[in-house]
Amino acid sequence: MSAARTLATGVSPVVLDALDRRIINALQGGFPLTPRPYADAASALGTDEATLLARLQAMLDGGILTRFGPLYQIERAGGRFVLCACHAPAARTEAVIAAINAHPEVAHHYARTHHLNLWFVLAVAHPDAVAQTLARIEASAGVAVLAFPKEREFYVNLYLRA
Repeated sequence: MSAARTLATGVSPVVLDALDRRIINALQGGFPLTPRPYADAASALGTDEATLLARLQAMLDGGILTRFGPLYQIERAGGRFVLCACHAPAARTEAVIAAINAHPEVAHHYARTHHLNLWFVLAVAHPDAVAQTLARIEASAGVAVLAFPKEREFYVNLYLRA
């Protein structure tokens, strides 16, 4: 195998070179809180700001990264995240997704190959808003929603061999 390694994405293998792997490894552990964070992160990685931004965008566009941004501990700000799941019938899947995504409290959703085939994350400013927000979502989407509130937080890192 060449100096670049491949990562299976479910569609086709993707080649990550050493810089891509260093970027993924380094930026999971923190991001500079400076006036020029991308320039400072790039310098620490031995590259320039334009290259770092282009590599991040290419990994997002290629599906290697699904998002790039901070993870908030919403409970410290008084809010709540709740993982939710529902069964969207095949004939109504797109309509159910549209109805769920129409709610500003829905952070993102995932399709799964299971009876509970649609999962989403609910983000509310106050814990007491969870029940009423889920009731509105159920009414607009026409499906029952199961809520799985966070009991314990886990932090999972992905480190790639350089």
